[in-house]
Amino acid sequence: MTSTAQRLAQIRGDVPPKRHNARTIAALTGNPGCTRRAVLDGAGVDKPRLAERIGFPARFGQSRFAIGRGNAFEARVKADGGVELLRLVAERLGVPVPERASWTDLGGADGLPDRHERSRAALTAGGPEAALFDHPLLGLDVAGQRVHLEPDLVAARLAGRFHVVEIKSFPVIDGQADPAKVAAAAIQSAVYVLALRELLSAEGHPEELVSHDVVLVCPRDFANQPVASLIDVRKQLLALRRQLDRMARLDGLLDAVGADFTADPTADPATLVAALRRVEARYAPECLASCELAYFCRDEARGRTGALGRPVREALGGIDAVDEVLALAAGERTPAPEQAEAAALLRAAARLRADALTGDPA
Repeated sequence: MTSTAQRLAQIRGDVPPKRHNARTIAALTGNPGCTRRAVLDGAGVDKPRLAERIGFPARFGQSRFAIGRGNAFEARVKADGGVELLRLVAERLGVPVPERASWTDLGGADGLPDRHERSRAALTAGGPEAALFDHPLLGLDVAGQRVHLEPDLVAARLAGRFHVVEIKSFPVIDGQADPAKVAAAAIQSAVYVLALRELLSAEGHPEELVSHDVVLVCPRDFANQPVASLIDVRKQLLALRRQLDRMARLDGLLDAVGADFTADPTADPATLVAALRRVEARYAPECLASCELAYFCRDEARGRTGALGRPVREALGGIDAVDEVLALAAGERTPAPEQAEAAALLRAAARLRADALTGDPA
């Protein structure tokens, strides 16, 4: 075991690392500047257990109803060997609907090495004919660990090129879907695109063989009728690569947390809280939907501009404390030279607010 691996084992309490999946890998890109999350995820810390231990349990996850609805919709879309799915994908890509296509189910109860080999062989066999590949086993390296991805995903090969197909159960109503859910589907799909590109590249194929356009299939309105749309995930791929590269260089992050840092979920809660507070975090409201420690970080960020969101923090030019913002707005504090522009805007905003409250048009 290398010294870095030993250090990571010490951080998580000498227990096996928590394995990543497509959702957790996608969530890594949500807050790339957060050292706390990078260290904990790089070490494979069980964050739900850690959050519960320090008194801030995570409060998100899919309901059984949502999971059941998603499974039913996926089965509907994949019925009859994916005939309707093939039509949806072809029409959305603007290519003729093939008269026939092969369907290969790469799931099953085989061991991971066998499934990975079956997936590799099937996906790299080539051929111009249309093909659909269900549940391929893919993989990515995250902080030195090989993560196996077992997606509810179909990789469609049309005209000799692959497109990742992501099936989600959230509805498209009047042609519009929830932007937050679409964004989450895009970054999760980018994980699959990257993993599929790496698998094919290892066999000597160009990565462009896997398109950056992902086909997203959702139910139309409140019915069970599927509708397909295209998502360009190039931006998400760049963010994902950057964060994975950062986590591959964990030594530098570990130097910043101290040799005695621990996130062992069995440790004393006060010790854990003190250790976590020594590691820089960049809380934002969006963290509540993707990070198990978000409620702890939100409590820690009370009185800080970052708790109001990244746009507010950036607009204030790095002024960190809400009390300081209010003092500058009221003219009760002389701004530092680097705060002059933000302070002028704050005073102007305060005057506008006062005028609005008093009804004085001046």
